[in-house]
Parts: sequence; structure tokens; C-alpha cells
Amino acid sequence: MGSRQHLRDIKSGPPLPYQDDIRAYSRDYAEALDAEDPLRQFRDEFIIPSKQDLKRKTLAEDPNHDEASDPRCIYLCGNSLGVQPRSTRRYIEQYLRTWATKGVTGHFVPHEDELLPPFVDVDTAASKLMAPIMGASQKEVAVMGTLTANLHFLMASFYQPTSEKYKIILEGKAFPSDHYAIESQVRHHNFDPKQAMVLIEPENLDCPILTMEQIIKVIDENASSTALILLSAIQFYTGQYFDMKRITDHAHSKGILIGWDCAHAAGNVDLRLHDWDVDFAAWCSYKYLNSGPGGMAALFVHERHGQVDNEESFRPRLSGWWGSDLQTRFQMNNTFIPQSGAAGFQLSNPSVLDINAVVASLELFNRATMKSIREKSLRITGYLEHLLLKYPLDAPAEDKPFTLITPSNPAERGAQLSLRLQPGLLDHVLHFLEEHGVVIDERKPDVIRVAPAPLYNSYADVWEFCQIFLQACREAVKARG
Repeated sequence: MGSRQHLRDIKSGPPLPYQDDIRAYSRDYAEALDAEDPLRQFRDEFIIPSKQDLKRKTLAEDPNHDEASDPRCIYLCGNSLGVQPRSTRRYIEQYLRTWATKGVTGHFVPHEDELLPPFVDVDTAASKLMAPIMGASQKEVAVMGTLTANLHFLMASFYQPTSEKYKIILEGKAFPSDHYAIESQVRHHNFDPKQAMVLIEPENLDCPILTMEQIIKVIDENASSTALILLSAIQFYTGQYFDMKRITDHAHSKGILIGWDCAHAAGNVDLRLHDWDVDFAAWCSYKYLNSGPGGMAALFVHERHGQVDNEESFRPRLSGWWGSDLQTRFQMNNTFIPQSGAAGFQLSNPSVLDINAVVASLELFNRATMKSIREKSLRITGYLEHLLLKYPLDAPAEDKPFTLITPSNPAERGAQLSLRLQPGLLDHVLHFLEEHGVVIDERKPDVIRVAPAPLYNSYADVWEFCQIFLQACREAVKARG
């Protein structure tokens, strides 16, 4: 039976059960998976750096450069910074053309060949494209600001502590910026972080995931004094994907508001923020959503919190003029009545330049759909896991110089696998990977994070990475002596 016939036979079963097929360890098998991949055409929509690009000392383009003979690098770092969509240049150039030819009137003048509406309406166009990716209605999403700033804006509204209920529950190993933001909010309200911040710590540092039982237990133990829960949808270090619906439901059953940092989940997993009754969420767009370094972020506010009845009846917030009612925004009457929905949480008018970069990628995600992206993610990450843990076939598991600290259950992770190396191996492994044109990232002292992004990574990328990584490990162990 050929590889392609085998692939057809397993499509109705669990994602890629490779265990009994020796062909899974060959490049031919990986290439057969790519040939069957319904998203394979999207790879050409992105600019993947070449191996020569990574070593270039200048940015000037070489007119004699033969791109076809310059192999692409193995880029498995979409969890940190996504690669550039080819359409980004077109969107940016049209924005620059509009600014150059229309000046301030570009805010209001439409064009027959426009990619985005006039400047004054670009935020609405962006939220329309972002909402399906997050499982939200357009009115529940605003594309604005940066991730940590948005968390501050949201906590200014949703963290309303009292002397009885003042605690915030978070992960013990939350991303540092989240921890800093929460601590500063606690201090801003004159509480002591040591008493007000409840950290959920892993029970086993060798396997630093948080079980549902732990999370529920911490919530229950602190329910009477907790004002807010703020967790990551996907934990940046381990890659663990929390059961957002169950945790949200439990928080609400205790009368606690809950928000989510979706930085590592947006564009990675098939979210349902509205249906899961999430109170609020924030995320960046430069990881899986490929908007470029520091690209514009976004936030979600559930529709029940975005209702506006009149100038006196709406959820308290930090206010700015771009969040004000569209009918009165330019009247300059200093009476703030917000737009309904997440748009009412906006402060300043957005960077049109940044929104063009976001939209260039969002358009691709809407074409592909998050359902299809998640389906491939389960398969390609499962393939990565299998190759890492089962190959070479003659190597006992205990002899492998690395362990997987990401949950083995595919439903409990996104695209990222975090691998913990044995002590003293990291620097050697990183150098070897760099020399062979592999881009991943590390978390010192001993963890590397590997994330195949479904829209532009191939199964052949994963296969080649595993060959290079396993050789890097062998060389590192030999060098350590």
C-alpha cells in the first residue's frame, strides 16, 4: 500500500496514528502528507527567509540573486514572530499612496480600487476580519493598542476591588508582562501584591503543567475574596491550552469575572470567546497572526459588558475620544457617550499603517478558516511529536536527551511543543540549529519551543527539523562528555 493510500485510509480516524508505519520516518512520507494537505497553497502566500537571508549582513536586494537556488530556512517560530505575508507590501504601499495623494482627506475619501476603506473606518474593517478568528461578533472586538496596554485598559474596567473581594488569580509562571500589569493594578488600588495576587503553581516542576483540578481548587479556596481571574489561554512556556470554557463557567459559578490573555491562542486554536461566555480577552497579532514586530493588538469584551443605554449607563472604563459615539465624535462637546461594544473601549485613533499590516494577514486566515487551520495543526504537531519521541526507533526513551513538557493530549495544546534539554546542552543545540538554518526560540536555561504554523509550515519542514535537531542533540551530548 502506497503512502498516499495510507493517508486516505486514516483520514476518518484520529490525527495521524503513525505508530505502526515505518514509512513515517522518511522524507517521502512527509512529502506525501504535504501533497494531501488542503492548506498547502497558503505556504506561497508568505515570505519565508532563506538560509542565506539569515546570514546576510546587509538588507540591500541583490538583483542577481537566484531565489530558486536559495533554500528556505526551517522556520518554526510562529509562536514568537510570524513570517511576513506577501500581501503586506501591497497593503502598506496602498496606504502610503493614499496618504501621499490625499493627505488628511484620506480619512474620508473612498477609492474604487481600495483594499481598505478610508482611514476613519479602518478599525471597523479590521474588527470584522478579526472577529471570526476569535469566535466573537464584530461588535465584541476592537483592533487597538498593544497587548499589555489593552490588559491595563481592561483591568481598569473589570478589576473593581473592594475590601472583601480584591484578589486576582493568575498563573505562577504567567508571562512577565502580564504579571507586571496585574501587580501594578493591585498596587494602584493600594493592595499588597503578596496578599492580593494568588499564583497557581505547578505541583511538579519537571512537568510544569497545571491540572484542571489545581485550577478549580485554587478558585474554590479563594472565591470569597477574589475580584478577578486572569489566565493565559495557552501558556507561553509549556504550550498548555487550558479548558477555557470549563474554567470560565466555574469562575462565573462563584460570581467571579474572568479574562484571558490569548496572545498564544489567536490564530492558533479555534476559539469561541462569545459562546464560552468569556468576560474579556486581549491578544497581540504578531505571533501566529503575522502582523509584524509589535503589530497592533486587539481586545474582546462580551456583548453584555458593552451595552450602552445612555451617558450615565455603561460599564466604567478609561475613556478616549475614539471610543465615543460615532454620531458625536467630531462634535467636540466633551460629553463622553461610548460606542456600544468593544469599540467603546478604544482611546486614540488607530495607526492606519499598523492596521494595514494586520489586515493583510487576517484576510488569509479568513480564507483558510480557523477550523481548517486547527485541523492541520493537530495533525502536523502530532507528526512532530511522533518523530521526536519515537525516532530513532532503537533509542530507549530514557536515553533521549530531552523531554516534552507540553501536554501529550492534542486537545490540551496548540501548535507549540516545548522541549526541555538535559543540563548543559542548550547552547550547543542552539548553535547547531542556527548553523543549519533552523529558527526556533529558547527559554533559558534548558527549554526550546518549536511551533509549526499550519498556514506556512510543511510536513517536510517538520521532518527536516527533526533530523537536524536529533543530530544536534547527539553532537551536544558528545561535546559534553
